[in-house]
Amino acid sequence: MRIPDPWIEATLLKRYQRFLVDARLHDGSTITAHCANSGSMLGLIPPGASVLLSAATGPSRRTAWTLEWIRLPESWVGVHTGRTNALVAEALSRDVIPELAGYSEIRPETPFDRHTRLDFRLRGSDRPDCWLEVKSVTLRQGHQARFPDAVTRRGRHHLEILQQAVLQGMRAVQLFIVQREDCQGFAPAAMIDPAYSDALHQARRQGVEILAYDCALQPPEWSIRKAMALDF
Repeated sequence: MRIPDPWIEATLLKRYQRFLVDARLHDGSTITAHCANSGSMLGLIPPGASVLLSAATGPSRRTAWTLEWIRLPESWVGVHTGRTNALVAEALSRDVIPELAGYSEIRPETPFDRHTRLDFRLRGSDRPDCWLEVKSVTLRQGHQARFPDAVTRRGRHHLEILQQAVLQGMRAVQLFIVQREDCQGFAPAAMIDPAYSDALHQARRQGVEILAYDCALQPPEWSIRKAMALDF
């Protein structure tokens, strides 16, 4: 998958109002870009870091640029959470994730019930349907990737729905996409959201499959790379 053209490199100045960042271009001018990430972005916004920005295409956009990646000393980090599902859809279509390979039908954004959509429903003629929820991971603590970087009631709700799918005789998978290259394992961020950590353990005990994959990021392309050890 590629960062959409045209894209540019700039220097991060600050993030503010949650969804805005200021950055300095190579000519010295300052621009404001949209930050498509509702999390805290803990550890990801040091002033002076290199960032990659893509040009906005929507006519209703108030900012001309969108923040895509941030460069940390050890790795680029993909911070545009809206790109994650497209990255997974591409991987599913190419059977890049062995645990999720072989399904003939991939349905994105599918209602599970009247109130909840999950990211994907996978279907195949020789197997139960698989409900798949995807989470974008950017936080690193020590050598581990961690999720979430802020309290997430919505994330807990998704785990409850996945458990319902298991009880109904279907397959359910929580997939964590670690959008950086410098982590050696994955674990829930119990110190940030203990309730989510407990819910993830509970979901695993109830038969929800937990997968974590990291990414290779080489501007302007990135891809799902390899499975990560679950350290919990």
